[in-house]
Amino acid sequence: MFERFTKDARAVVLGAVEHAERRGADSVDGGHMLLALLDREASRASFVLASLGAARHRDSIEEALSGARRRGGLSQADTDALAGLGIDVAAIVSRVEEAHGEGALAGARGKAGRGGQRWLGRVPFSREAKDALVKSLRIATARRDRRIGDEHILLALTAGPGVVAEVLADHGVTHAGVDRVLG
Repeated sequence: MFERFTKDARAVVLGAVEHAERRGADSVDGGHMLLALLDREASRASFVLASLGAARHRDSIEEALSGARRRGGLSQADTDALAGLGIDVAAIVSRVEEAHGEGALAGARGKAGRGGQRWLGRVPFSREAKDALVKSLRIATARRDRRIGDEHILLALTAGPGVVAEVLADHGVTHAGVDRVLG
């Protein structure tokens, strides 16, 4: 499938790996892909992100993604739902970090089993990231595009439920908005 990716889409995938490695993550997730998209300049996705205002909120987006990782991948909607059941996620995170260190739920490299097989010393892709890449292929096919561009990856990240789609929506980037800007 990677051979169908444009130069910009390949750069996003490789950039996501670099983000994961820099953060010591045990796998590449959708958040790493979003950060790699935000790194891009002069691509279709970078134009969309700038048009929708997300490019100027990078620090806030990165902070929101970091918070979700710290909560073990729970979105704010998940956290709010659990609060409705009387479960204080912040208190649980605090207790886990007291016992196991800061970021214990964030998936640091070296934990057994979570990340899967390593490829040439690189961190593997999480199920979430793999699903986003497959979804980007489906989106490109549905739009009758021959190649998968970084805009298809952005559309895939906004298409489903989860942390990345929630963080993007909180910053004004929705699937409908991305689709509208792409025309």
